[in-house]
Amino acid sequence: LENVPIFFISSLGKKGMYLYEAYIMHMNQRIQRQFNRTGNNPFDFKYIKTRTNLAGVPENGPCVVLASPGMLQSGVSRQLLERWAPRPENGLIITGYSVEGTLARTIVNEPESFPALTGGTVPRRMTVKNISFSAHVDYTQNSTFIDELRAPYVVLVHGEANAMLNLRSNLLDKYKDSDYEIQVFAPHNIDTVRLHFHGEKMARVMGSLASKVPREGDWAAGVLVEKDFNYTLVNPVDLQEFTAVAPVVIEQQLQVPYASTFTLLRHHLEQMFGRLELAKEASGSGKTHILRIYDAIEVLHFSWKQHIEVEWQSNAMNDMVADSVIAVILNIESSPASVKLTQGVCGHSHSHNGDSSEQELPESPKQETDLKPVSASGLVLETEREIVTRAGGSAEVAAKLAAFMQNQFELVEVSDDHKLVNVRLGNASASVHTCSMAVESENPLLKSRVSSIVARVHRTLGSLNHRSEPLPEPEPEQEGPKDKDVADADGVSGGEDDNEKDIEIKIDVDSDNDDDDEDDDSLSESESIISDQEAPEPSPTDEGAEAPA
Repeated sequence: LENVPIFFISSLGKKGMYLYEAYIMHMNQRIQRQFNRTGNNPFDFKYIKTRTNLAGVPENGPCVVLASPGMLQSGVSRQLLERWAPRPENGLIITGYSVEGTLARTIVNEPESFPALTGGTVPRRMTVKNISFSAHVDYTQNSTFIDELRAPYVVLVHGEANAMLNLRSNLLDKYKDSDYEIQVFAPHNIDTVRLHFHGEKMARVMGSLASKVPREGDWAAGVLVEKDFNYTLVNPVDLQEFTAVAPVVIEQQLQVPYASTFTLLRHHLEQMFGRLELAKEASGSGKTHILRIYDAIEVLHFSWKQHIEVEWQSNAMNDMVADSVIAVILNIESSPASVKLTQGVCGHSHSHNGDSSEQELPESPKQETDLKPVSASGLVLETEREIVTRAGGSAEVAAKLAAFMQNQFELVEVSDDHKLVNVRLGNASASVHTCSMAVESENPLLKSRVSSIVARVHRTLGSLNHRSEPLPEPEPEQEGPKDKDVADADGVSGGEDDNEKDIEIKIDVDSDNDDDDEDDDSLSESESIISDQEAPEPSPTDEGAEAPA
């Protein structure tokens, strides 16, 4: 038939062939190997031409046409039948099941003629053959399938009414004397069939769960395994022994950003989970602290990394504990408790808003060395020596600055002496001094952006290790005695109430001078009440007293 044209006429079939050609890798292994070996798509037919209508089909000469629909009621197949039926050299092959009452069922019996779509009759002189390519099963295959499933209900939904009733009767007769209870239905179209199923399922208990006979009302907890509609309840440790299911352990590891100290980390975790087991490991890069929580969760803190690793074996309980651990870690640096634990006494004097009569407290020489410069944004800056010393050197400061900025700018470079970090964004550039954290740039927008990043880097480097107390709010001016300064260990307190005449001020006086006047003896207590009377002038001997910060 290589010289005989073959046509396949079907709009739906043509669309389906496109899918077969496109999804060749979803076919079986034999077709995939053939495609990989030859490169030819087996659904790109060489001798079969696809059409959507009779255009192109020759009127004379041999040809083969595959047309639908198969019942010959209408469409291309009916048109072609009426055209070819009068000629005896033509032939018709019925390849599938023909429904009663259709032209395909009628023409199998080779009538002399058949009615035409346009009226009248068409003589039949062509040859008619019936070769079944149907995928429908017969009684033997149906009964074998039902035997394997042992289904309690069988519903016959496709076929002629008489054939379905005969099949139903044969199935009921077959299982009538057996222990297999079966109900077979052969409903007509739009008939309703109601099936009743029991909600309870029986499961066999095996392994260690079966060591104790349960009593009425007892519970059994385990893994329910379903296979071939049978249920087995076993302990998870017995899965591999009594079933074909092998347990799998999932190891979880999560990295959480963290830039503060291990001491603070341990404090917060122990506040939540109690005393924790600690292990230490040393390597060439630094120290690793390992905290073990509930013998299930491991928290690893690396001295040379800016994150924490949390590791655990995944299960319902461990996952909940791990979620709690991660929540604690993420809130450490913003926790008020962390600020309280890491704060220290401020090293500067307090200035107050008021007139020229307001005086500052004397400063001790020791405190002058603790003064910290403050930026306009209120950020307490550290000196060059402190930053470099605590961070481990200018090289480390430069490396951390560069790491923060690499995701923000297209070009980040560190100078050879590690004192400058240069960034570039388009035609604009900026430089950051690693010692003073100062930003230089001719572009104000770029300078503002880099300054914002530097501020975040500084907070990360200083983080919670920087022990400084924020500046106190200025105290409102008091009416009353002028030229008097009263100091308190925690700061200056007091104020004037419009309805009160007395002022209560808490003060601490620390004097090691045994020659103080008798007036100062009344201040030996840590707290004193000073009325609105004139306060005594400070004694010259009090100059040696140390002023509280």
